[in-house]
Amino acid sequence: MYIQLLYMKDISEIIKTKSSLPLAKRTVLNVSLASINFKEGLLSVLKPYDISIEQFNVLRILRGKNGEPSNLKDIQDRMISKMSNTTRLVDKLILKNLVERFICENNRRKVDIYITDEGLRLLKIVDPLIEEQENELTKNLSQDELETLNLLLTKMRG
Repeated sequence: MYIQLLYMKDISEIIKTKSSLPLAKRTVLNVSLASINFKEGLLSVLKPYDISIEQFNVLRILRGKNGEPSNLKDIQDRMISKMSNTTRLVDKLILKNLVERFICENNRRKVDIYITDEGLRLLKIVDPLIEEQENELTKNLSQDELETLNLLLTKMRG
């Protein structure tokens, strides 16, 4: 309910300013606020399963390998948040028995990382909940508006 109200208010009302904001500043603030709302919405789904958005991302990356091993560099390259500490994320997922790490016998510096059956089971539960939340977070936009927004955001990222 609170998130819906935020979308209905102009950014000037939300930050409680009476001065006119330049268009670039309004845009940056709106995108930032939307990002925060998206993260909070996704976290609310993941919290009961004791995983972060970044850990969820690692699990999806490993599932996408279809049983093939991955390594820390490959995971890091595919992460949405490049600031994530991939080693720490993988270590936490190992403690939760959601991924496994094996050191290659022929090359001790090579580490293979796999998603476990438990990790795959968790994704089967969480994926539809995340999809439902994504639909909820974007429900105020039509399909055409979502397409346009994606094109504009891609363009803005340069």
